[in-house]
Amino acid sequence: MVEVTSLGAQLVDFYKSLVLTLPVWLMDFINLFLLVFLIVIYSVFVWKFYRLISTKNLIELNLSQYNRSEHPVLTKLLAGTLYFVEYIVVLPFLIFFWFGVFALFLIFLTEGYDVKAILIISATIIGAIRVTSYIPKYGENISRDLAKLWPLNLLAIAVSKPGFLSIERILNHFHEIPIALGDFTIFLLFIIILEILLRSFDFIFMIFGLNEQEVED
Repeated sequence: MVEVTSLGAQLVDFYKSLVLTLPVWLMDFINLFLLVFLIVIYSVFVWKFYRLISTKNLIELNLSQYNRSEHPVLTKLLAGTLYFVEYIVVLPFLIFFWFGVFALFLIFLTEGYDVKAILIISATIIGAIRVTSYIPKYGENISRDLAKLWPLNLLAIAVSKPGFLSIERILNHFHEIPIALGDFTIFLLFIIILEILLRSFDFIFMIFGLNEQEVED
């Protein structure tokens, strides 16, 4: 953590030594360029993020195609194992990846929140999006709107704060990354348990024929 904190301080010192020798108008230009670049990267992430995270079945590995057993019992056993690997192992880790990237963006963009609060906000948003994607009939439509609007609203709130225009503030946030990494385990466990529960309810809905998704106009 000390090394990353030192890295953040070094980046700030390097940035200051680079821009303080420049005319004021050029300093402002560089600041604006870097902020625009950050917002563009975040916007591209949100565009990818909402299209993927709002889909109930994020991945279509179709591991069942590798189940070539002709024995009925063995076929069911292999099918259950492949389903477990695809939706209870691979899927939660994919969701956790998006959660981690989203949380890191919020660490750099927001001001006045500690790392624990940012992780809770990120996990809450991800969890709500995943839960709504499992709602029968129209769930994915709701989930898609939530996944698109919430991150953009957070960006709008961040931009409206005076401290957002400080590149030094953004660079100083590097020391918060190790704190975030230390708390990731509990949130990974939360995502895994949540997906297991959602898949269980989805199986029940499938039995009663309630899991058909409404097609968006």
